Amino acid sequence: MPLPPLRYPAWILFAGLSLFAQSTPIAFTGARVIPIDGPEIANGVVVVNNGRIVSVGAAGSAIPANAQRIDVTGKVLMPGLVDSHSHVGQPEGADASSPFQPDVRVLDSVNPRAASIKRARAGGITTVNVMPGSGHLLSGQTLYLKLRDARVIDDLLIRLPDGSYAGGIKMANGTNPRRAAPFPGTRGKAAAIVREQYIKAQEYRAKVRAAGGDSTKLPPRDLRMEALMEALDGKRIVQHHTHRHDDILTVVRLAEEFNLKVVLHHVSDG
Repeated sequence: MPLPPLRYPAWILFAGLSLFAQSTPIAFTGARVIPIDGPEIANGVVVVNNGRIVSVGAAGSAIPANAQRIDVTGKVLMPGLVDSHSHVGQPEGADASSPFQPDVRVLDSVNPRAASIKRARAGGITTVNVMPGSGHLLSGQTLYLKLRDARVIDDLLIRLPDGSYAGGIKMANGTNPRRAAPFPGTRGKAAAIVREQYIKAQEYRAKVRAAGGDSTKLPPRDLRMEALMEALDGKRIVQHHTHRHDDILTVVRLAEEFNLKVVLHHVSDG
């Protein structure tokens, strides 16, 4: 992928993009370097190899003999930005049929060629947590993406060690999910629906474990329960929209009851 054109105020290091996925090191020299975790370097050297930043230092720092040198004097170099709450790529999640839809996957709706992804990348955002909206108690499975130059969604996926794609699960409470039936009309009913579904997931997990890998003893496959099992087991982090102080405490109570790993989003009364 080519570097951003000169009209941009900074060149951002897109760690892991195709530009750097090569064996020959690349050394960027002369830029103002903002390393984030230390003081700025007025005239810096950044060396990238095999898609990773391997060294950052002042002018005169060691550069591999075989490195390709790129003079970026007058530019700014800094690590790519991570957006933990993103809706780029036109993601679509759950529909109006139910307030709780853990089987819905953002994977099946993100458009990797969307202009919003290109704008985010041009602004220096390299990694995103793409989520469906917050109008449901659970609106679907989120997706962690690296914003490479891509034509299909598979090119953007961040893979886990077992080869599966990385992502969380999007939940919400408070005002947003309170709508006409089948959605909850009150905060109390909203929490009751969530608790009921996680209890069902616990029961489903118990049956799966009791089967001991014997396919003849497994319960009928349930995609909704499988996603919730991953949340119960800590394999899928709950990304939770919440605002008011009492709604925040409701999320905390549910997280403690079901041993969920939760990231709170917005948290206006935090």
